[in-house]
Amino acid sequence: MIRLLRKKLILINMSLVLVVLLAVFTALCVTTASNQRQSADRGLSSLLQRHGSDAPKLEVEKPNDWNSGLPQRNSNLTIGFVVSVDSDGTASIESGGSVSASDETAQTLAQLALDSGKESGLLRAYSLRYQVATDSGATRIAFLDASSDLAAMAELIVSSLLVGALALLAFFFVSLLLANLALKPVEAAWNRQKQFVADASHELKTPLTVILANQKILLSHPERSVANERQWIDNTQSEGDRMKSLIEDLLFLAKSDDGGGRETLDEVNLSDLAQGSLLSFASLAFESGIALNDDIQQHVSLPGSESKLRRLCGILLDNALKYANMHGTVDIALRTEGPNALLSVHNTGAPIPEEELPHLFERFYRVDRARSAGGYGLGLSIAQSIVQAQGGKISVVSAAGTGTTFLVTLPLRGPGKRSGRKAPS
Repeated sequence: MIRLLRKKLILINMSLVLVVLLAVFTALCVTTASNQRQSADRGLSSLLQRHGSDAPKLEVEKPNDWNSGLPQRNSNLTIGFVVSVDSDGTASIESGGSVSASDETAQTLAQLALDSGKESGLLRAYSLRYQVATDSGATRIAFLDASSDLAAMAELIVSSLLVGALALLAFFFVSLLLANLALKPVEAAWNRQKQFVADASHELKTPLTVILANQKILLSHPERSVANERQWIDNTQSEGDRMKSLIEDLLFLAKSDDGGGRETLDEVNLSDLAQGSLLSFASLAFESGIALNDDIQQHVSLPGSESKLRRLCGILLDNALKYANMHGTVDIALRTEGPNALLSVHNTGAPIPEEELPHLFERFYRVDRARSAGGYGLGLSIAQSIVQAQGGKISVVSAAGTGTTFLVTLPLRGPGKRSGRKAPS
């Protein structure tokens, strides 16, 4: 799909450039031809008014062979002559000194001009422009050398074609570069979407397979009571709860991406919320032999969604407890610094490899999928989504000997009113 979209963008760009170039060069050629014709008409009118002139001498010979190449410029400028046609159709050149041509040639030129039925025109074979004037039954035809104009026009056309071809070639590479730059984020989003669908399908397939297997076992023993099949029923319930949790997480992320949901933001006491989240994990930490420490500044409040901020604290604490080493420690700290509230959650244990750090907030990403810590790899993605919705930032640092620390920066003040306002969820 991306490749096809790239081709379409390049084709559209090239088509637009081609249309513009054609319009520009066509307008240039038409304007040049019109100016040449107007200048020639003035020169022809001047010749007819003079009744002979001392214009430069012009050699008129056989027609040009236009297949042999471009017409050559005449070294003289504005060379012309007048041919008179009497009542019996005989043509003669009025000023013999201004042109070298036989009577037969003069007759041919006059006949061609008269046969055209036009008052003025161009005899391309002879590179001559003409203008016919009739006065009191006498016909006079002025001829003007057009070889210079024809050569200039031919050169203009060739130059335009050459410049146009080079411009199209240059614009092709520019269009290719711009298309690649424009489609880079689209391609990245497309790849993330495909990976997201693949990962979600994989995660949903496992509990669904277990549920179907349990159902098959239950259906194979219809005579047994619920008590006898309790283990399969409980297992099915557990897997159903896992699927429900995963689907809720996916819907949360989809809603965050869409940005269409709106909710009321209230003034949230982040200090009480963090302290409450810490207490809810106290029993789990005690069973795991992990020490929970806190350094929470009191009365830190900010506008936000209490449910989402509570979930943020829960995700960070749950993640810290999962990966803290036995008899390790988990520390949660909250303080204000300037216009922001700084929430940090630190745990001891094996550090996260440096190359893995940029991917931690990607959906379904887990540093070590073989670990028994469980989870779908969505928690940190949800945490990042919550922080971004609050207008804050989340980062992580990890090193051997010091452990891993997640740092969340949240603004203490939001735009507009501090409470009761609507904002995207």
